[in-house]
Amino acid sequence: MLRLLRYYLPYRRLLALAILCNMMLSVFVVISIPALLPFLQILFSDPSVDPASMVVNQSATGLQKYLDTFFVHMIQTYGREKALVMVCGLLVVTFLGKNLFRYLSLYFLAPVRNGVVRDLRQKLLHKILHLPLSFFSEERKGDLMSRFASDVQEVEWSIMGVLEAMVREPIVISGSLAYMFLVSPKLAVFVLVLMVLSGVIIGGIGKSLRKQSGEAQSKLGQVMSLVEETIGGLRILKGFNAETWQNERFGKENNDYARTLTRLSRRRDLASPLSEFLGIVVAAILLWYGAKLVFAFKLSGPIFITFLYAFYSILEPAKAFSNATYSIRKGMGALERLETVLDAPVVIRDSEQPRELDGFNDCIEFRNVSFKYANAERAALENINLKIPKGKVVALVGASGAGKSTMADLVPRFYDPTEGQILIDGHNLRALRLHDLRNLMGIVSQEAILFNDSVRTNIAFSNLNASDEAIKHAAQAANAHEFIQQLPEGYDSNIGDRGSKLSGGQRQRLTIARALLKNPPILILDEATSALDSESEKLVQAALERLLENRTALVIAHRLSTVQNADEIVVMDAGQIVERGTHDQLMQAGKVYRKLVELQALG
Repeated sequence: MLRLLRYYLPYRRLLALAILCNMMLSVFVVISIPALLPFLQILFSDPSVDPASMVVNQSATGLQKYLDTFFVHMIQTYGREKALVMVCGLLVVTFLGKNLFRYLSLYFLAPVRNGVVRDLRQKLLHKILHLPLSFFSEERKGDLMSRFASDVQEVEWSIMGVLEAMVREPIVISGSLAYMFLVSPKLAVFVLVLMVLSGVIIGGIGKSLRKQSGEAQSKLGQVMSLVEETIGGLRILKGFNAETWQNERFGKENNDYARTLTRLSRRRDLASPLSEFLGIVVAAILLWYGAKLVFAFKLSGPIFITFLYAFYSILEPAKAFSNATYSIRKGMGALERLETVLDAPVVIRDSEQPRELDGFNDCIEFRNVSFKYANAERAALENINLKIPKGKVVALVGASGAGKSTMADLVPRFYDPTEGQILIDGHNLRALRLHDLRNLMGIVSQEAILFNDSVRTNIAFSNLNASDEAIKHAAQAANAHEFIQQLPEGYDSNIGDRGSKLSGGQRQRLTIARALLKNPPILILDEATSALDSESEKLVQAALERLLENRTALVIAHRLSTVQNADEIVVMDAGQIVERGTHDQLMQAGKVYRKLVELQALG
């Protein structure tokens, strides 16, 4: 529970006010119990007895004697009718205060609940933005999405549970018990024993709720992952008549989640009827035992009725306390899932004293670099040595899985080498400030990563201060201005989820415009034209040529026609460099590169 409370710290003032209001609410609840007694005494007193002749029952002790004295004095001073009006007014004021402070406690708690939820989501997104890419290779996207939604929601309900469990209900329960002990210690002990026994029975139900809650949230994450896969792969599913296959996959996970949720719901829902039944059993035994004390003149009728009211005042808070405990257990299970992300180590980070980097002046160097992905059987790169001088274009070619994309990912520090080091202008990347390093680079990937926003925003998000003229100039250089003008709202047109309203070539040209606007000295092009038709490829290739002018570039390509003019072509196979040179040199050597060229019928 302490882990949950730390998220309250930014809202401690509002929380203190909510706690104060809950304490006042509890006080008014406790006050309402003895406030009922004068009304009952007036109601059940003998109207034929002269108020002036009424005397205090001297055999009574403790609170009962004090209340008898107060009752007799009030009737002797004001008479029965006025005393009854005063008692009714006291009851109204008591319940007004009780409900006023209930509302105020919820009023002050609302920004705390919503604020904690907002902060959790913000921290989650902030952490996701800073976690290394290796983290996401082990996680399902839908599972991460469910943590933003259902897990955070469970934590929100736990906030209410914590406040009830820690502040309001304990005061009401302890105040009611105190009154019961003052009125009749023997009867109070009898009731307490019965309540402890029923509490042990109810408490046994909730022990596995936390574990089952975590299991249910995990299952929901798997369901959400399949939903995301289905929507994203709908074209392929339909094209291969695989709707039934995907429906069966989803049905299996959905049924597993429903079964887990059913078990959780049954265990949770058992708490309320069981606690109510046990409460009635305890009340029935209390009525029987208390009536015996009244019949034996060991307890007055009005005192016994207020004792029953005090007992009733305990039942609801005890039930709420029990539900709050379940809510806290579920919330802690959800919080554990959230904290697996929040506490995940950020291994790609600035050093304690990072070196600032103002620009790029010399070269990028791979020095004895090896890299192995987590849980992979073999290394993706082995002993790579390569220099990329400033202003030169170096192309990486080779079969799929040769390690080309891995090399490209190491330059902006999406991953760190397992062995060796990568240097820029002689400085190890690990020693540089990440922001400065990535500020030198523009990336155009095979998949055009765009956002569900306007054309303008997608071009300018790397440079939010860019003028309209600069955005237009970048679009023109990327051969994108013409099709943008034909969109319904031009540069303000929304392009849909991942740019779904645009063609593949149009999407790619927007990413090139984005890179042109950033105007970086270093470019990483990862098969930027491999998924395009011939016409689109020509437009994109022309845009890329403008983009490459006077820049240092690392280009990955399967279509070897796009890299024939590179300053150096590096041929990779199984994570190693097997050939390097210009296009003409490699063709004359007649080894791996020439075979690749001939396979593509380019020779």
